[in-house]
Amino acid sequence: MDGVPVSARAAGRGSHPPDDLAPTGDAATELVPLGGDAALMASAARALFESFRDAHPDAWPTPESAAREVEECVEAPNVCVALVVDGVLAGWGGLRPMYERTWELHPLVVDAAFRGRGYGRALLEGLEAEGRKLGLSGIALGSDDEDGSTSLGRPGLGGPGFLDELRALRNLKGHPYSFYERCGYAVVGGIPDANGPGKPDIWLWKGLGPSPGR
Repeated sequence: MDGVPVSARAAGRGSHPPDDLAPTGDAATELVPLGGDAALMASAARALFESFRDAHPDAWPTPESAAREVEECVEAPNVCVALVVDGVLAGWGGLRPMYERTWELHPLVVDAAFRGRGYGRALLEGLEAEGRKLGLSGIALGSDDEDGSTSLGRPGLGGPGFLDELRALRNLKGHPYSFYERCGYAVVGGIPDANGPGKPDIWLWKGLGPSPGR
């Protein structure tokens, strides 16, 4: 399965979800803080820019805008980590305050050279572990549909009928929300026309359970 990067706010802009296979092989893999390492941050910005450059150029239209996004993501109190494989950045992701005990996942990015090898799920699990260390009860994320990848991606679905449509949600073209569901996240809501007519935002949440030692 292809693993195309998605972020919380930018989720759904990629045409396929991240891969959810277990990483294989003998590669040395580690999860490290992203902030404070200029080389890693530069690699993270490049991965972000290149990942969305063709399909959704308005997301981060220049390398400079991607670099600013990385700088914002590593600022305290945000949590931002890099998944490094044999010394090379394979992906990166972050958590940022949203509610007292539930933080937002933003972003989740897998470098093109490492897609389809299970690193999307590994990165997500690493961020969940970081959330448990913080004592969070859950992680939320918004997964945009900007290209009609789901049954919600059409104009005129606002109002009370939107909840019925949300309950009957279907994945039409490999939208990332299914990846998150396979990783234990549940669809808990949505915002019709969040990014324009027929471009909703689908919200998901996962409970993290008690933190170790609690």
